[in-house]
Amino acid sequence: MARILVVEDDDSLRQVLSMFLVKSNHDVTSASSGEDALSVIDSDLEDFDLILTDLMLGRMSGLKILSHVKEKYPQTEVILMTAYSTVETAIDAMRRGAFDYVGKPFKLEEISITIEKALEKRELSLENIRLKQELSERYRFEHIIGKSSKMQQVFDRIGRVAPTKTSVLITGASGTGKELVARAIHFNSPRKDKPFIVVNCGAIPDTLMESELFGHAKGAFTGAHTTKKGLIEAANGGTIFLDEIGEISLPMQVKLLRFLQEHQIRMVGGISEIAVDVRVVAATNKDLADEVEKGTFREDLYYRLNVIRIHLPPLRERRDDIPYLARHFLNKYNQELGRDVQSFSPETMEILLSQPYLGNVRELENLIEHAVTFATGGEITPDALPDHIRGGSQDLGGKQDLVTIPPDGMDIEAHLAEIERKLLLNALKRTNGIRKDAAELLGISFRSIRYKLAKYGIDENDS
Repeated sequence: MARILVVEDDDSLRQVLSMFLVKSNHDVTSASSGEDALSVIDSDLEDFDLILTDLMLGRMSGLKILSHVKEKYPQTEVILMTAYSTVETAIDAMRRGAFDYVGKPFKLEEISITIEKALEKRELSLENIRLKQELSERYRFEHIIGKSSKMQQVFDRIGRVAPTKTSVLITGASGTGKELVARAIHFNSPRKDKPFIVVNCGAIPDTLMESELFGHAKGAFTGAHTTKKGLIEAANGGTIFLDEIGEISLPMQVKLLRFLQEHQIRMVGGISEIAVDVRVVAATNKDLADEVEKGTFREDLYYRLNVIRIHLPPLRERRDDIPYLARHFLNKYNQELGRDVQSFSPETMEILLSQPYLGNVRELENLIEHAVTFATGGEITPDALPDHIRGGSQDLGGKQDLVTIPPDGMDIEAHLAEIERKLLLNALKRTNGIRKDAAELLGISFRSIRYKLAKYGIDENDS
């Protein structure tokens, strides 16, 4: 049932239309003049879902009602009815925000279809608003879990930088929550109702990176059958999050620098510049200053990105947060998995607090999901934890001391290669063979893990 206002100075048509809508289970209010309609609209405690108004209402035009409604209640749909239809008036009505423009006389069945479409559009619009509000609430920085002093410093910086346009560089090991912080910055900024576009720079081949970021014109290369908007242009008015920014090649760094300096882009194969208003938030698990020294990252781009830096500490440096994070993930997976696990046993919490967490918060979350899945009662006991956690810290193949040099000496390159190979296998096992997750667990890019797996002849089934 929808709340509908019918504005029509023809008594007969107003009554017929109102009765038809009431029979269709709608809550109908009617007005015989533009002045009465405005009085009803302004005095009503709730906005109408739909307004059906005649165009010619004596001293007042239906266009005035349309403009008034759209200014006060932009989500209310308006359908104009008229026996004096002209192309110019129809265009003016649509430009002002009318859903449709219906000529008289009309059949009730026909206008009923238009009404249902208008109400569907309103419902979609309201649902979109609700989803945006939920998303904004979800990524309020107060909802990032952390009571430790280091995380309180992170929250303070998010709160200070979010309202600005300044570029932000988020640093920290894989799994520390860099994307979550980037989203918190966006959804607490004036750009929160605009797009938030995520680009995983390490997962896009260098040959496709320029086209993905800047778009391409039709015919720019083989297979470019249509013009395609790039991700930067898609983020116009909002924020683009460049994750793993340290993986971008030097030639692409030059193009990205130009965009940051000029706030303009040019499509691959294009001839004109496109102005864009996009905030850039970048993240890396590398030391970019060190990469600058090595010559693999441009110094000028580094300073452009590193205007404001937010560093996320590894979980092992904020162990006070582990009980709060564990409780948060317990609640999350209770809801997602339909379980009712209430708490952690003291032994379980002791085990959780003692882990090195090379995968940081992401690793802890995976542990809790596993534990909630396998818990047999209302309390998580050590039996519900993965085998490699219950067994304590494991070595890399039976060697208790990796730095002991045998009496006859050793081949350090071969030794280090064997350690790396076993770490790769262990990471694949921990992530069920998912290379992207294994790369994040090891703090390397997707491109790097592909190279290393090929180097050692490992495929996912070996894990």
